[in-house]
Amino acid sequence: MNGLRAVIVCLMLACTAVVAPTAAATPDSAAPPTWSALPVPAAAPPVYVLDLAARGAGEAWATGYEQTAEGQRPLLYRWDGAAWSRDTTFPGAGEPGYLNKVQIVGKEVRIFHNRSGEGEILRRSATGTWSTLPLPQTLWTYQDFAAVPGAAWVVGEDETGLKVLRHDGSGWTEQSVPPGVRYVMGVTARTATDAWAWADTDTGSTVLRWDGTAWRDAQVPLPANGNIHTILLEPSGRVTLGGSQYVDGAPRTYLMTWNGHAWRTTYPALGDTYTEDMVRGPDGALWLPVRSDRAFQSKYARVDGRRVTFTYGPERTNAIDVRPSALTRAGSALLSFGTVEIYGSKPNLMSERLGG
Repeated sequence: MNGLRAVIVCLMLACTAVVAPTAAATPDSAAPPTWSALPVPAAAPPVYVLDLAARGAGEAWATGYEQTAEGQRPLLYRWDGAAWSRDTTFPGAGEPGYLNKVQIVGKEVRIFHNRSGEGEILRRSATGTWSTLPLPQTLWTYQDFAAVPGAAWVVGEDETGLKVLRHDGSGWTEQSVPPGVRYVMGVTARTATDAWAWADTDTGSTVLRWDGTAWRDAQVPLPANGNIHTILLEPSGRVTLGGSQYVDGAPRTYLMTWNGHAWRTTYPALGDTYTEDMVRGPDGALWLPVRSDRAFQSKYARVDGRRVTFTYGPERTNAIDVRPSALTRAGSALLSFGTVEIYGSKPNLMSERLGG
């Protein structure tokens, strides 16, 4: 009996020796991902980043402009899954202007281009060929752009006032909006018959919705004394709206979520944060860049329900302002694109990645 007990004890010790290293490695393997810096080819500083969008882990596009001695020049950068490169093959790349909103539409990339004051939509095919879709008229301001299969919208203003232009695949039409709408701040779309816009009216901010027939008031119960920064539409049907509400003269960030039945409003601990660059991350939480309390590092907020946590980008030597201006999901990673100002120099480009 003593011999059997000795055999059992030896077996238990052997099992412990085999299992222990694996158990000890678990905390390291479960460590959360961290932000890493990605090199970006330099432009003529100062530079300005306006948008970022990705098709997946292997393709992303960032837009903006550089300020040259001759004036603004458009900037376009492409991420191929391994590195950023500058693209100068699009029509008007060497002319005055800027590139703004990027939209991934099927196999195409569509970008709003202000080309020497004239508005047009750049279209890049799956084979890499560029073409242009001019707007039917010149506007004083080009406020926003959205595109989906079968439709595109451009909102802005001319000398006669507000303009909402829609392309249906064959031509442009000018659309009317409900009475009292003075200015459309932004537009986004899920399909050709489901688009959303946020606007200023005679009585404050409002949300409009295109149902394939007309723009109507979406009847969103916005917080009093609030404005709207962005509307995030998701394939599931969920809608997330971000903005600021003024309470006792000070702004605070709010989020509203539509689950298909009702709106839910929360006030996450974000202070006065502009939510325009909010995205749904691969982990299911909302992510957005926020004002950093460290001059040499960027800062990002993760919002999961009412819980808010923060992460920092990598430390940058001699940086006095690290500012991610746009954020997007790229497969299982998050990509940011923005500017970094090193002591003694003007802002130039930076990019960071989380995960992937």
